[in-house]
Amino acid sequence: MAALLLLVGVFACSTSVIFIKRSGLDPALLSGLRCLLAAALLTPFFFRARSRNRNHWHLRELRRSVAPALVLAVHFISWAIGARGTLAANASLIVNMVPLAMPYFLAVLVGERMKRAELLGTALGLAGVILLSGGDVRTGREFLAGDVTCFVSMLLYALYLTLGRRNRDVPSLWLYLVPLYAMSGIICFGVGLARAGWPAVTAAESINVLGLAAVPTLIGHSFLNLSLRNLRGSTVSVCNLGQFLFAVLMGWAFFGEVPKAAFWPAAALIVAGAVTALRSPAEERAVTAPSR
Repeated sequence: MAALLLLVGVFACSTSVIFIKRSGLDPALLSGLRCLLAAALLTPFFFRARSRNRNHWHLRELRRSVAPALVLAVHFISWAIGARGTLAANASLIVNMVPLAMPYFLAVLVGERMKRAELLGTALGLAGVILLSGGDVRTGREFLAGDVTCFVSMLLYALYLTLGRRNRDVPSLWLYLVPLYAMSGIICFGVGLARAGWPAVTAAESINVLGLAAVPTLIGHSFLNLSLRNLRGSTVSVCNLGQFLFAVLMGWAFFGEVPKAAFWPAAALIVAGAVTALRSPAEERAVTAPSR
């Protein structure tokens, strides 16, 4: 069941490219609105979880959500800026380097080190990503700022996932995530207001915002964080490479972007890497609390 929820979460996160490409809003405003709306939709779950955990969760524990909220907000904004400042192939390759960075964060912040199967799964998955995007990657001074921004954004995403793993002992997923989404939304929206002013949200834009909030945020990020409560962090980061595959397939279906011939062997490598990582020995679950 944990692997199935992770697959659903990875797929849901990959749909963000559809709504972002369709939207004309400032990236920070769009990120702020998606997070704030997701928080609003999940608020009933927050209060229900709060009533069930009165003896184990208090307002002072909101601080557990502060750091990941800030990291997620800066990731959203920096990714949008970086992706527009470099080639799509460069950005895709860099953001999919998370499985290389995340083990270091896991070792330092969680004390979790990679197992042999996870190392093999990481190698297979990254080989697939490099095969698919490597031929189109180009270097040059004109791409340097965008590449560096994407690299920083990738590190922030790896840190955000690691903090989700570290905070898996919060008694309910909703007590952790709903404040996280709300705070991240406030930060992004504030930056967006400073950059572009108050947004003019049309009916079409409302659909994009609702789609971003409901699918990649409410379902995608929530399921990824739920998976981090039950699966090892390195396993989740390797499986998260599946976003690349889903994004390519949806680009083909919705925008007529036909994938290269290398897509199919690359997809096989990424799937093999995810399966290998998922088959690694089960982790200790002593500190994992049931989500409500």
